[in-house]
Amino acid sequence: MPLVPIPEHLTRSASAGWGDVGRRWVGGLPDVVASVLADWDLALGELMPPSLHWVAAVTRMDGQRAVLKVGPVEPQHLPVEAEALRMFGGRGSVRLLREDKARGALLLERAMPGTSLESLVPASDEQATAALVDTMLALHRPVPAQCRLPSVLGQRADLDRHVRTHGLLPARLVDRASRLFAELSADGSDQVVLHGDLHHGNLVRAQRSPWLAIDPHGSVGDRGYEVGSVLFNPNPYDRDPGLLSLVPARVEQLADGLDLPVERVVAWGFVKAVLSQVWTCETVAAQVTRDLDVAVLLEPRLC
Repeated sequence: MPLVPIPEHLTRSASAGWGDVGRRWVGGLPDVVASVLADWDLALGELMPPSLHWVAAVTRMDGQRAVLKVGPVEPQHLPVEAEALRMFGGRGSVRLLREDKARGALLLERAMPGTSLESLVPASDEQATAALVDTMLALHRPVPAQCRLPSVLGQRADLDRHVRTHGLLPARLVDRASRLFAELSADGSDQVVLHGDLHHGNLVRAQRSPWLAIDPHGSVGDRGYEVGSVLFNPNPYDRDPGLLSLVPARVEQLADGLDLPVERVVAWGFVKAVLSQVWTCETVAAQVTRDLDVAVLLEPRLC
């Protein structure tokens, strides 16, 4: 049985994010991973960059490189990711090769060389934004009947809770984001299957396509929702004014490339920036990030 390494950061993040469920999951993780490796005939390679899940490079018996991703059975993040990848069918994203819901395991296509789009920012930011636009156009598709992916509109409750509990952010700002979220989602004519967390860190170099998306949250909603994360990434914890200065050009390029009104890109960017800052305040620490800087920058442009 191979020795299964458990990174210290995973122990901390699982405990912080999922409490007792996360701690129990980490405790049983070596046995779960070892059993999946054996049952699927996988040779274990190096661990992948830090994540909320256990992620490692593996090699199949036929020599094919892949990625093994293991997470808690509850909450069901990975089954939602798997469902989204099935819908994408490898068009714009890595392919789902195998799934075991009972053990919380996914086997994924490994994109090679796997360099993230972050490597193009800031020097080639226009090229990076173009790659994100192309990926959105490839991923987005009409919501099929019997779709089991959650609606992004459920996230509005996080904004409302922050206001009710007198969170750290200005209530005026968060309340406006909540109202805009509802308004932007009211017209269901532009509903699509969404990646849900598409940004520079979740787009990687590949061989069968220039770029492939990884780590979808999997959701349905207005297609404009997807642009928001582009505006405050990569690395929102870096409040470099130079990165903030890229936002206006990104707004214009996203609007042109996706055939969306500029004011709609601005509005969704504001909503997602506030929402991301709320999540950071509630799950990480009372830390202001570039999310808030982007929201403040965009607010005067709201209609």
